[in-house]
Amino acid sequence: MVKQRLMALLAGFVLAAGASSFAVAGPPPIVKHGTIACDLVEATPLVYAGKLYRFEYVRDRYKDNPAGQACFRLVDLKTGEATAPFAMGYHLGSAFVEGKRVYVYGVKTWGADRIEVFWSDDLKTWQNKTALVLEGWTIYNTSVCKDAAGYTMAIEIGDPPEVAGQRFTIYFAHAEDLLDWRLAPAACVYSKEKYSACPALRFYHGRYYMVYLEHYSPAWYFAPHVIRSKDLEQWEDSPLNPLMRPGPEDKQIANPKFTAEQRQHIAEAENINNSDLDFCEFEGQTILYYSWGNQRGIEFLAEAMFDGSEKNFLAGYFPEAAAAPAPMDTAAPGPLQ
Repeated sequence: MVKQRLMALLAGFVLAAGASSFAVAGPPPIVKHGTIACDLVEATPLVYAGKLYRFEYVRDRYKDNPAGQACFRLVDLKTGEATAPFAMGYHLGSAFVEGKRVYVYGVKTWGADRIEVFWSDDLKTWQNKTALVLEGWTIYNTSVCKDAAGYTMAIEIGDPPEVAGQRFTIYFAHAEDLLDWRLAPAACVYSKEKYSACPALRFYHGRYYMVYLEHYSPAWYFAPHVIRSKDLEQWEDSPLNPLMRPGPEDKQIANPKFTAEQRQHIAEAENINNSDLDFCEFEGQTILYYSWGNQRGIEFLAEAMFDGSEKNFLAGYFPEAAAAPAPMDTAAPGPLQ
């Protein structure tokens, strides 16, 4: 059902030529479906046991918070059923699947100096331990990927100033078992010279790809960029950035259960932000979640998609990949959102 809905929304994007003559004419086309929740921000789509889930960091003020305090949960997108909440009192979660196990990372408070890891083989019983301690540092969002040597985590840092530079800044850590992490060398960073937040890290064919949040000034809006690196030190910026911009498509109603009051709230809300982008591949499509709103507490969770693989979605933002039709999925070009 998810795939059918996604394909229906792409019906307007049709190639003038056949697949054999396909070439990408611009950035990979992202189709925004619209808003699915109010007051949810950080969410990670993931595939576990063949099913598509949405991992959610449920904030204290969320109207339908099942625990009455900050917590984590996963939602089965086919049935709409949510797991029991776990990681009570933890914040800014991200999730990663390896085999039959789900790993979730979070912090006890915004700006904590340590990252906790939770893991489960059945989404019911969770174990946890401290994954990494960075004394004197303030930690926010995280993202984990598998690479050639094991696993790498992107870590958003706010302080101290001598570490963060112009906050926020992204550092990295490595692990072999997803449980015990060590900080990468100080040269592995992006970027102390500007606002760089909300990482989503992936690894394909010897390169790290990272989506992060860029702050545009003086226009004063926030939008995701994608960069890539072979060593986490030297970074290449895509000439096709940003991936998306705040726009009226964010306010489309993608959740039929919204009340009239919620719909009015969505329609009237200020929108200067497309942030906290995360994504995964499912049945040949790249499913994306992101937040929009005013970056000052009025926030919404929205859904989008790219009709193709996650690898092609990321590689398509770099000219040499976008110009080569052979390895690319046949996705029609479209306007930047």
